Amino acid sequence: MSRFIQLHLLTSYPPANLNRDDLGRPKTAEMGGAKRLRISSQSLKRAWRTSEVMENALKGHQGVRTKLMGVEVYKALRAKGIKENQAKDWARKVAAAFGKLEDDKTTEEIGVEEVILADGSRVSKALAKTLSIKQLAHISPEERQAIDALIATLIERGSEPTDEDLRLLREKHSAADIALFGRMLADSPRYNMEAAAQVAHAISVHKVAIEDDFFTAVDDLNQGKDDVGAGHMGETEFAAGLFYLYLCINKELLIENLNGDKALADQALAALVEAAATVAPTGKQNSFASRARASFMLAERGSQQPRSLSVAFLNPVSGYKNGMLADAIQALLETRNNMDQVYGDCADACLAMDAVKPEGSLQAMLDFVRE
Repeated sequence: MSRFIQLHLLTSYPPANLNRDDLGRPKTAEMGGAKRLRISSQSLKRAWRTSEVMENALKGHQGVRTKLMGVEVYKALRAKGIKENQAKDWARKVAAAFGKLEDDKTTEEIGVEEVILADGSRVSKALAKTLSIKQLAHISPEERQAIDALIATLIERGSEPTDEDLRLLREKHSAADIALFGRMLADSPRYNMEAAAQVAHAISVHKVAIEDDFFTAVDDLNQGKDDVGAGHMGETEFAAGLFYLYLCINKELLIENLNGDKALADQALAALVEAAATVAPTGKQNSFASRARASFMLAERGSQQPRSLSVAFLNPVSGYKNGMLADAIQALLETRNNMDQVYGDCADACLAMDAVKPEGSLQAMLDFVRE
């Protein structure tokens, strides 16, 4: 079996602000002396992990990443008649099994706003803070089942959880998203998991300039007789780019993370490849509708030391002999061939999908990575 699967994608996004910095601007990076657009790997992985593609492919094999599991435990206990203070105490102990709790703070310090949970229910911000852990914990399906079983036990038994009850973390589980992207629990390193998938930050293959969009909104009930101004004015920043994205998946590690379940590993790998090709980050989509699919994908299989092909775009693509996308594809393939020439074959097999010609197919790509 080939140890590594490497993916190289070229995806063009129209004007967008897919991934913002702390000032609300599209993220950028300096490369080859030129400013490039950037989409962080964290943004990409979040979009893929929560996409319908991965949810449909990995039903029953996805974890949940949260600080708020204690709130879920509290709600379940209260729904079965456990008194408030008791439910809060027990829920804090269950939450503490996954990490250090947030420091106790008064309602005045926190404020009285509400937190809306995934199921649409609401709890006070003060309660959520009391029951939260400090660091996000990625909880596997098996751990969630153990939590649910413990809740049932506590309700039936009517007494607080024991140390034995609170051994909820599992070294072995079937969470494909944790197997792919890893897990880090600072307070319980025994249960950490090394990520089988490495995802680079996507960068534009050309230099960019961030542009400003000044916009106004009209008040529908204002007849414009006394006040002819806009109901609202604002400004947002955007840019368009053709992005190069690189992924490297250690398939041996993925199978190991999933306790030797090769079928599930293949399922997870195919879901990741499809998501990378078809799922866009969600930032500002309502304003820009910047949905896109990869126009070109190159997949490589082999046990050789992996390498990115980002050096193909160290000099920004410009001039456009055959158009930006065609020139970028040519630069990528030439760099791959040049690497093979000086280092020897950097992969045992490769397959390309080109939506410009068109050649290849997504299905053929999924079959290739599963072989």
